[in-house]
Order: sequence, then C-alpha cells, then structure tokens
Amino acid sequence: MRLLIVEDEPALAASLATGLRRRGHAVDTAADGQGALDRALVNDYDVILLDRDLPVIHGDDVCRQLRSNGYPARILMLTAAASLDELVGGFDLGADDYLTKPFRFEELLVRVSALSRRVANLPAAGRRVGDLEVDSLRRVVRRAGRGVQLTSREFAVLELLLAADGRVVSAEELLERAWDEMTNPFTASVRVIMSRLRAKLGTPPLITTVIGSGYCIRMDHHPVQADQIDS
Repeated sequence: MRLLIVEDEPALAASLATGLRRRGHAVDTAADGQGALDRALVNDYDVILLDRDLPVIHGDDVCRQLRSNGYPARILMLTAAASLDELVGGFDLGADDYLTKPFRFEELLVRVSALSRRVANLPAAGRRVGDLEVDSLRRVVRRAGRGVQLTSREFAVLELLLAADGRVVSAEELLERAWDEMTNPFTASVRVIMSRLRAKLGTPPLITTVIGSGYCIRMDHHPVQADQIDS
C-alpha cells in the first residue's frame, strides 16, 4: 500500500516511515499541511497518517480539504489530545480512525493494516486463490501447504494483485502503489520483482503477463484471452 505520513516532528516521521517500509508499505512523508496537500495532488495514497497539530495548514483543514475534494484515501488522525470532543471532532472532519500520542508502533500497525484491508477490500483473514493462501495480518504465504518467504516488496505486489481480483494491474499502477516517490519510473523494478515472485510461488504459474497492459493473478472467473498472454 502507498502511505503518506504527515508529521512535523522529524524523528517521529523518520521512525514511522522506516518501520512501515519494513512492513512492505511504500511511504512518503510531509512535514506540514501544505506539503500534504501538494503530495495528494500528484499521488494516489491508500492511507494517510495525519498529525492534527501541523504548521502552515492545520491538520483539521487538511482533512477537511481532502474530503471536500473527494480524495478517497483512508485517514488516520494522530493527535496529542485525548478528549472525547477531540475524538468526535476528528471523525466529523472525515477521519477514518484516530490514534492518541504517545502510541506503540504495534498499535499503529494494527490500525494501518485494518485501513489497508478496507482499501484493498480484503477480508481480515486474507485471501485464498487455488492452493495459494495469503494471511495479510500475519504476513504468511503458503502454496500447496508450503511456506513461501517473500520480501516486503514482493508481499506488497502480491497483495495488490490479489486485491485486483483478476483485473489486470499495470506496471505504472504497481509502481504508484508499492513504491514511494523516490523510485525512478523508468527502472525495471516491477519486472524484476515479478520475476522473483513467480519463481518463489512456483508452478503452475499464478501470475500472468498481459502484453501491453500489465499483470494479473490467474482466476477461473476472470479469464484472459490466450492471444494476450505472454507465458
């Protein structure tokens, strides 16, 4: 998933970004409200971790503007205020969840994972396609009962393909949602990850390359025309 952390405390922002990247998320950061809005204009984020007390533009106003413009990302509000009025106020602005500082990173992960599953339309228990089982919460992958060890990036790409439910996902979309803004869009990153993912998942192959379009998970109820497949 592609995440945006909006936090004006540099040490906290860096710590959260590092931890979330290790969990397989693509993470961008902004240090103030204007930076958050600027990044949201050019990137489609799945989840935004939004500090409330931001310089330049207050976090409440950022949330309000995103919602008024129909921005679809899930918003997790971060705040030092713990009163009921603050909590209600955050939800009234359009936040999807609320976390009071200080918080444990493990608690943040649970909240982000729950919001990510809602974005991807994945059940809490994960997904099963044929003999492939993916537990998103525990980050466990099995093929025909055999454990498959994936890197964070490989896991993120696999989740995106599963969430597409048979739809072809372009390389551009994968770059947008599984890599952060520092990625060179002209690299072969997607092709390399896809090759490694196919090798680890084994045979028969689950991932199909649709020439000129992208990639998809083979599903019986979403057939791909034979003349489109690069096997």
